[in-house]
Formats: sequence, C-alpha cells, structure tokens
Amino acid sequence: MGEVETLMNMEAILGSCAAMMSSLLVNLWLLWESFAEIWERLKGYVNYKFVFGKIEFTFSTLVQGVAVLLIAIFISRWLRKLFERRMADKARVDPGIRYTVMRLIHYFIVTVGILFALQIAFALDLTSIAVVFTALSVGIGFGLQFIAGDIASGFILLFERPVRIGDFITVSGPDSKLVEGRVQSINLRTTVIITNDNIAAIVPNHNLVNENLINWSYSGRRSRISIPVGVSYDSDVELVKETLLRAAEGVQFVLDEPKPAVQFLEFADWSLNFRLLVWTDRPRRHPTIKSEINYRIRQLFLEEGIEIPFPQSEFRVRGGSAIRVAGGDDQMARQNGPEETEQEEAETR
Repeated sequence: MGEVETLMNMEAILGSCAAMMSSLLVNLWLLWESFAEIWERLKGYVNYKFVFGKIEFTFSTLVQGVAVLLIAIFISRWLRKLFERRMADKARVDPGIRYTVMRLIHYFIVTVGILFALQIAFALDLTSIAVVFTALSVGIGFGLQFIAGDIASGFILLFERPVRIGDFITVSGPDSKLVEGRVQSINLRTTVIITNDNIAAIVPNHNLVNENLINWSYSGRRSRISIPVGVSYDSDVELVKETLLRAAEGVQFVLDEPKPAVQFLEFADWSLNFRLLVWTDRPRRHPTIKSEINYRIRQLFLEEGIEIPFPQSEFRVRGGSAIRVAGGDDQMARQNGPEETEQEEAETR
C-alpha cells in the first residue's frame, strides 16, 4: 500500500509540473506575440528617416553611432591602461614620452571613432565630413581663434616637448604675475600646474608657447640659486666671503657638489654687492632654501659685526635753496618760493 501511495503522489506532482510548464510556455508565447506586435508598431517610428539636405538619419542609426563612439572611448581607455602597465616596467622610458604616447593614442582612437560614428549615424562619406570640417574651420577662424590657438599649442607641447610632465616651471600668469609649480598634465587646450601652495593653476597652452617660460628641469633637475646681499664699504671682504659660505653649510636640499661660491659683483652707491651661489636638485624648494639661507646670513652678520647698509640722503642749504645730496650726485629737492626769496634778500640787506 505504501508503494502505491508513493507512486500516486509522484504522478500527481509530475502532473502539476507539466501543467505549470504548459501554462508558462503559453504565457511566454503570448508575451512574445505582444512584443512582436509592439515592435512592428515601433519599427516604423524607429526606422523613420529624417532628411536635412544631404544628411539623413534614423533613430536606429543614431543609436548605432553613439554605440560606436562609446566603444571607441572604451578601447582608448583600455589601450592606454595596457600601455601604461607595459611602460611602467621600463624605468628608462621618460615620463614625458610615456604621457605623449598615451595622449596621441587617445586622440587617434577617439578621432577615428567620431568619424565612424558620423558615417554610421548620418550616412556621411569622407567628402561630406571634409565639407563639414571646412565649414567649422571658418567659424573657428572668426569666433574660436583663441581656442584653436590653444589646441595647436597643445600639439606643439606634446611633439616639441619644451615642457614635460613633472617639470618645475615659471610662467606668466594673470596680471603679469609669475606662476611657479610642477606640471601635472598637458591637455588639449590647457596645462595644469600644481604650485608650492598645492593650488592647481589652469594655464592656457598658448601662454606656454608664446610667453616667456622658465623650465627649471629642462636640462636636468639640478639648478643654481642666486642670493644677493650688500655690505657696507668698511666691511672686510674676506670675512664677508667666509661668512656667506658658512651660511650655506648644512642647509637642507643644498648640494655639496658643485660647492657653494661667492661672487663680488660691484661697488654700488651704498654698498659692496655680493651674491651667494648654491646648487640644488629640488628646484621646487628654492623659496624655502633662499629663506633659510637669508635667516642664517642675518644671524651670522650680526655675530661678525658686518653691516648691511641702507640708502641715506643729506640735505644742504645754499643761498636759500635746499639741495639733496644722494650717492654723490647733487639734486635739487626744493626751491624757495618768491616770497621767501624776497624775505631772505631783505634780511641780507
């Protein structure tokens, strides 16, 4: 009896499963018919052709064009990451060359993707695309000339490489103020510079190409720092030289080779002018280095009794006129007015 009941239960379960499967298949068939009916209705709208002159497109071709462009961007990023991993193992490859190669790969693939996307989406041939770019070039020439100049300058920076990623540069900024910092990235239109204050300065590329530019790292990381100082005429020049060299000893980021040096520049109006020359391989730290050495110079000069002079003027009175004597040259500072002159003549008589 137990076996019979088990068989009956299994038959009931199989029957219910078969009913459920048949119901599911019927529902799927009805859903497919509904989807096919909806697709037939939408097909006319999706494939409806819009025509504007020689340009024609449909919603389906637009979707295909966007898909091609997205695929091109994905391939560009994938290739850039692949090349970065391969080049990271080669320590001899210059970071600037690596960055330039990555940028050129990105621009090339994206440009090809845009051309194919336009061709698929709007059924354009290369001749039509050339006509479109010719029309755009007219607009660029009149209204977007600065942007076009920045883009052209960006390609000059990538190929000629006067500035590379990681270089420490000084360039003219807004209001003719100097911007100093490390180059973080060179983009198509702008270059990002991180200053010593950790501020990102966005500089148009044409400023780097057309304006005066100081690249502290162009010929190597090592650069020289000049620290001028003036002393009074009664100072011992040998003592001044020794004191300046002592001020450069043990300063952080200052190189031992080449050794610091002192130059006697000139006999000025107020002082004997020297300059201390030190070398560093951290050009970004040169304001800190100059500040530290200036502190030491001030302290050592006080200890050695070396005077740092300041401009002085003498006034002499001759015949009712005040004469200012500055640096050995007599200059008229003020003359008495007519009333004062008459009064002085009367007193003289």
